[in-house]
Amino acid sequence: MVIFVEYPKCTTCKKAKAWLDSKNISYIDRNIKENNPTADELKDWHIKSGLPLKRFFNTSGVLYKQMSLKDKIPAMTEDEQLEILGQDGMLVKRPIIISDNFVLVGFKENDWETKLCF
Repeated sequence: MVIFVEYPKCTTCKKAKAWLDSKNISYIDRNIKENNPTADELKDWHIKSGLPLKRFFNTSGVLYKQMSLKDKIPAMTEDEQLEILGQDGMLVKRPIIISDNFVLVGFKENDWETKLCF
């Protein structure tokens, strides 16, 4: 079983959820707005993902732009970035799939197929 972290109004999240359902993949649904990931969770997910931390930011989001994070992030430490991400789920890129062995950020069907459809 995996955890599917989403924002229900996000069209990409809707597409990803429909994909999971079409493949009969069981998941625990987590609304990122109602149940914001903590900095500690994000740190764990970041490590498991193997991705640069900047990939966890929702760079197309209104809040990201309002906070001028594009200009601020390069000068921040990873801990500072994690603290900001942990403040508001709308700053976090989604959907996210979390399993015991991997984390997928954003919906890339080929990546999801490889990891979830053994």
